[in-house]
Amino acid sequence: MSRKVLPFLLTLFIVALDQLTKMWIVLKVPLGTIYHSFLNDIIWIVHVRNSAIGFSIGRNLPVQVKHVLFIILPLILLALLVIYVLRSKEISSLQRWAVCGILGGGIGNIIDRVFRDDWVVDFMSVKVFGLFGFDRWPTFNIADASVVICAILLMISLLFPQKSIEGDGK
Repeated sequence: MSRKVLPFLLTLFIVALDQLTKMWIVLKVPLGTIYHSFLNDIIWIVHVRNSAIGFSIGRNLPVQVKHVLFIILPLILLALLVIYVLRSKEISSLQRWAVCGILGGGIGNIIDRVFRDDWVVDFMSVKVFGLFGFDRWPTFNIADASVVICAILLMISLLFPQKSIEGDGK
């Protein structure tokens, strides 16, 4: 398997893990309830829905606008990312894996937006003790976590590129 295609296994893994965890939440946890609390109430497993994007941005937009902004536009962007990963010769291995992690998270949430009436299933809630004005961070899922973690890795790799040791004459 080529080094350009192998990272797409991460994409598939994230989509599968995301959808399996959401399916479990939908089957086992009534909507709007806390299923379990960990670490002295710092982490909750809950069942909530988000009809918008992160931080519920756009929740009051008309449905047609949501379909364009939260389904069609992201699908186009994800397709462009796939093309970039497959064609680019300048992208590092870490960057390729990070982009594929972002793809997995994006696809996971788009599946919810297309196939679930109440859109995206979120289920992890973390107490942040007033950070950025939040008592609890907005509830999220595996797809969201993948996008954030992989985007941070991508940004770090772009800010601090690895020096190539190939062809340095040593």
